[in-house]
Amino acid sequence: MPLRRWPLALLLLPLLAVGAAAAGTIEGTVVKVVDGDTIHVQLADRIEKIRYIGVDAPELHHPVRGEEPGGREAARANRDLVDGRRVRLELDVRTRDRWGRLLAYVWVGHTMVNAELVRLGYAQVMTVPPNVRYQDLFLALQREARGAHRGLWRHAAERDAWRAVVAAIRPS
Repeated sequence: MPLRRWPLALLLLPLLAVGAAAAGTIEGTVVKVVDGDTIHVQLADRIEKIRYIGVDAPELHHPVRGEEPGGREAARANRDLVDGRRVRLELDVRTRDRWGRLLAYVWVGHTMVNAELVRLGYAQVMTVPPNVRYQDLFLALQREARGAHRGLWRHAAERDAWRAVVAAIRPS
């Protein structure tokens, strides 16, 4: 059943792109990929640090926890999607986080990068109201990625399989 819904999600993405254009956007070029959910974008007059809305990827440079498992893979997936490319930044209700980063849905052509990272399994849904415009889409894509063991979910499936093997051979 989840595979039947996936074509519907693909059909919705171009409609979402039209909505993004209507909502007013900012355009720029990605000059740095920080990690799986943060980039630096050259706008007309400045460079802005952008945090993707609605998703969370493992950290590469966390000040306390350091590099989290899957951080390099998530950053690589993000880099493959956006590095050096022209992007369109769609803002939502709250435009900045507590660290001053611009919050955005990031588009490359008709592809929303936030959604694509979730679809590929390199980011999880992280809803922070009031920025909830694409929450339902992100949740559907996360269910499909997890069910298909894509990206970071592949490691969780391997871990679960190993635990099952150990439990099966462990004497009661």
